Formats: sequence, C-alpha cells, structure tokens
Amino acid sequence: MTLISMFEDAVQQYGNKPALAHKPRGGTYQDISYTEFGASVDAFSKGLNALGVQKGDRIAILSENRPEWAISDFGILKAGAVNVPMFSTLTAAQVGYILKDSGAKIICVSTEKQLEKVASIRDEVPTLEQVIIFDAVEGETPAGVIQFTAVCEMAEEKVDSDLQEDEVATIIYTSGTTGNPKGVMLTHANFISNLQACKSLIDVGETDVLLSFLPLSHVFERLGGHYVPLFSGAKVAYAESTFTVAQNMKDVAPTVMLSVPRLYETMHERILRAVQEGSPLKQKIFHWGVSVGSAVSSAIQQGRKPSAILQLQQGIADKLVFGKLKAATGGRLRFFVSGGAALPQSIAEFFHAAGILILEGYGLTETSPVISMNHLGKWKFGTVGVSVPGVEVQIAEDGEILTRGPHVMKGYFNNETATAEVIDEDGWFHTGDIGIIDADGFVKITDRKKNIIVLSNGKNVAPQPIESALVQSPFISQIMVIGSERKNLAALIVPNFDALKAWGSENGIDTGNLSAMLQTREVERHIQSEIRSRLTDFADFEQVRRFTLLEKEFSQEEDEMTPTLKLKRSVIMERYADAIEGMYPEDS
Repeated sequence: MTLISMFEDAVQQYGNKPALAHKPRGGTYQDISYTEFGASVDAFSKGLNALGVQKGDRIAILSENRPEWAISDFGILKAGAVNVPMFSTLTAAQVGYILKDSGAKIICVSTEKQLEKVASIRDEVPTLEQVIIFDAVEGETPAGVIQFTAVCEMAEEKVDSDLQEDEVATIIYTSGTTGNPKGVMLTHANFISNLQACKSLIDVGETDVLLSFLPLSHVFERLGGHYVPLFSGAKVAYAESTFTVAQNMKDVAPTVMLSVPRLYETMHERILRAVQEGSPLKQKIFHWGVSVGSAVSSAIQQGRKPSAILQLQQGIADKLVFGKLKAATGGRLRFFVSGGAALPQSIAEFFHAAGILILEGYGLTETSPVISMNHLGKWKFGTVGVSVPGVEVQIAEDGEILTRGPHVMKGYFNNETATAEVIDEDGWFHTGDIGIIDADGFVKITDRKKNIIVLSNGKNVAPQPIESALVQSPFISQIMVIGSERKNLAALIVPNFDALKAWGSENGIDTGNLSAMLQTREVERHIQSEIRSRLTDFADFEQVRRFTLLEKEFSQEEDEMTPTLKLKRSVIMERYADAIEGMYPEDS
C-alpha cells in the first residue's frame, strides 16, 4: 500500500463528489471532483515523465495552498519521485539552501513572485533543470520555465514506477529555530501508518468540509488537512490567504478545521475586546453566559449530563452570547484541531464553554507527525491526548518524551550523524520535548528541552507555561521569557496595542505617541499588575520580575518566527541584547 494506491482508491470510490474547492480572484468557490482531481494528477505525472523525471528524483514545491499544490503532490508521487515542499514565505537564500541540499531536479512555483526567488539563486543550484509555474506568466515565458498546464498536456505514456511502501515519499525541511534546517525523510509507510491511526480516532467522512489555510508544506496540514480528508471522501476548500480566513470560514462553512493556537488566541482576544467596548449590561450578560457554558463544560468533562435547568440556561446563553461566535465559523463546525504549538488550557476551556471543542494533538515532522491526540471519544484539556494506535511513548529519566513505532522517520537526508543523535539503538526517537504521562495515559508537554531556563541559583524553569499564562492577558499579545544564568526571570513583551490604547484613553494617558505611551509609569504598573495576577499559581522563582515593552510584533519577515509561528529565541535574544542587559543592571 502506498499513498498513490490509496489516492487512486479514493478517486474510484468517491468519483463525482467534490474533492477540492478554490476561490478565483473576484469569484466564488468552485469545486473539483475526485474524478477531475484524479485525471489532473495522472496528466501531471505523465508530464513529469516526459520531462525526464525518474524514480527517486527530488521535485520541490514552493507555493501557497491551492489545487495545483495537491495535484503536484500526488503527481510527483505517482511519477515515482520525492516531494520536497517549501513554505511560501521562505527567502530566496533559504529556497536555495533546500534546493542544493536536496539535489532537486525540478521546482514547482505558484506565482511570478516565487519565480523571482528561484531565478535569483538558480545559478547556484547545478541540479535544477526545470521550473514549473502554476500561474500564467505575463509576456514571454523565461527560458527553463514551463507552465503547469503545458506539463499536464504533454502526451507521454506513464512509466510504471513500481512504488514500494518503504520508499521515501517526501523530504520535509524542518523550519528550525536554530541552525540550518534538516531534511526529514518520510516514507509512504510512515504516512499511511499515521493517517490510519488518526482516521481510527477522528471521524472524518464524505459529509465533511475542511478549510485549509495552514501551509501544506507543514506536515501537520499535509497529513490532517490533506491526506486524511482526501482518503475519507471529504472536501478540502483552500482559504484565499491567511488574511481572509475569517471571511472564508463564512464562505465555506467548514465542519472541521485545523489550526495553530494563534488563530484561537486571536479569536479570543477579539471577543474580549468587543465585550470590553460594550455596555455594562452586555458585559454582565457575556460573563453570565461564560459561567453557564463553563458549568456545562465541567459536567461533560466529568461524564455527567447537565441538569435540565442548566441545559435551558445554555440554550439562552447560546442565543444571547455564543451565537455570533458560531456564526463566524460558518455555523456547521463540529470541532477544531490544534497543533504545531502549545494551546493554552484557558483558551480550550473558553471555546468549550461556548460550545466549540478544540482537540489538541502533538507530534513532530520526524514522526509523520502525530504521536498523541485528544479525540471525540477521549479528551482532556491541558494535555495533548493519548498516544495513537501503533505508537509507543515513554518518558526518559531526564523528563524527555521518547517515541517508537512505524511513524518514526527514515532519517535525515544525507545526515547520518544527526539521525544517530535523535534515534537511539533501540529505535526510540528523542523528541527534545519535556513532559509527563498522567495516570489516565494523557501526555502533557511542559516545554522544549533546549528552552529550559537555568537560573543562577540552579533552579530550572520551563518558560512555556509562564508564557501561556501571560498571553491570556488582553493586554499582552506576544511574550518571550528569559533568565538563563540570571538571578530571576525577565520578559520581552509585545503588548496588544489596540487594547492598551483603549485602556490608556480611559485612564487619561496620551496615546498619540506609541513609544512615549509604553514608557509611562502608568502603563508599566498596569502591565506589572497583569503579570502578577496571571502568575499567582506559579512558584516564587517562576515570577517575571522585569520586562521590556516592544513597539512591534515578532514576525516571520524579521526572521523572529518560524513559518509555524514559533519564536526563534536565539535571534530575538541577539536582536534585543541591549534591552535584555538593561533589565539586568546588576550584572553589567
């Protein structure tokens, strides 16, 4: 069994049912049936063979989510080649590194903007023979570039690639918060074992519609938002961009949706901001609705049926408080799935109080990716669920999470040394995450092993729980806790500028100059009060004693975040070195 044999079975089984949906500029969503999808994949794979693609060749994809991405993926695999996906936000230099390291023969790009990146580094990649572009090119097509449609029209008889399940299907380069990315080799068997495990736990079928906006180049979306639904007869609709997700949810009315925690945090922030701007009566009704929803949620978590009175109150709360939130998701959502980073427990609890369940899972690129997950039959907030079928998980003596099974990668491409560093002689993959397994088998992540802060007094501090607690403040948008080899913790904080300005106006503070406002004693005291109130359950050595307010958000464009929105701590530490030293004058 391979990904292609499973795909062909899906095309045969689901035929004229919609498989993909996309929204052309200025238009409405258009469906592509499984039959049409299968024909396009077949045509593209034959076109690749006509271009000289042979079994094992590496073909890269540099594109946003769109039907051509999906067609290219299966077309590459059907041609017997290996897909090397890239985030569309990568710089030309990063694209060049991956092309050279993988030895890519062809790259598929979405737009002329992506084509420009490749053109600028093409001479540095001797293995690169051809560029395939999805969009039509204005004017004359450059030499060495061919249109996607032209490739699909090449009449070449298909070459039987004789795929085996243990062969490499993809090389995914880890975004990495430090150093150059490594190419993770995942086989057909890796993916199939993982998607079968996930399908046995998550009920996705022919009536489901997924809105896809997380990059397909990321293994979380690749498995959960691409392979799982398409092998289950569901429809995958592509968001126009990350900026149009809110509108596209209304357009598509998804039943299932995958996201990283930042989306849920942003939705939560907007709701709280709207409540703060409302009348005292609206605020009172909102808080009453949340208390009712929380009581219902608590009963469900304890396996109890909410009382008749509570159910009646829930119906009222749904109409008065939570109706707009559900309508904003399209009105058909069965559940959200969260992955890629830690989801604050308070966010999951709030959404469940509103009647929307967020199922959090855990995994890495190297594990295809799912190690554990919460599912409809068994979930617990504040955890990343139980290990999926066929996957072993254990905790090492130092607290590191280890996993073993058919989901573990074949290794890092052309890097046996790095492979040996993470997969031991007994086959256990060392995740680099610190965590525990509770009495019910639920896995809980406490932090990345390399992020642990060791204070000068020897105390070990996991920054992630502290950061998760503090970003719950409506006045804090992003935060990075620091303190290695220092006496106490400090933090770089990006405020929620809109909320802080609104608070400032209410308290007679001049908000016209952002820099000046952030340096006022009143703002400093207000943020300090927020920090203290959010960390009451943390130990004395886990308190954030000092902080610096930053005037702009951490971003991918500034190389401060990975494409999956994880902070690049080393980059940020270097960039704000002066500010950090200013918080520790006694060490100067």
